[in-house]
Amino acid sequence: MPFSSEVAFLAALANDMSKANALIFASSGNILAIMLNYFLGLWFYEKTKTKLLSSKIGTAAYNHGHRYGYYALLFSWLPIIGDPLTLVAGVVRLRFVWFVIIAATLRVARYYALTLVV
Repeated sequence: MPFSSEVAFLAALANDMSKANALIFASSGNILAIMLNYFLGLWFYEKTKTKLLSSKIGTAAYNHGHRYGYYALLFSWLPIIGDPLTLVAGVVRLRFVWFVIIAATLRVARYYALTLVV
């Protein structure tokens, strides 16, 4: 069920949860979610690859995903577009270790930035 994790994070802080605990729980949940997205992308790899490579635009998109995939992950912390980017990372089979390092670091940084604002 889609839900804004930032709202839940801020609600936890508003209800006197320590910033450290809120950061740990929110980051852990979010990292597990992006890992699930990645593996869903892997699971859909064959079907998606076949569909994409059947058209000129799809082939270009697939090639761009391979060429710029890690750079695109720099936007994975953003609401709305972030989760689809983590799914695409699995579809284009970015290396899992680099995927986790980039995407997880940005997710933790997002919550940390929120703790500075509150």
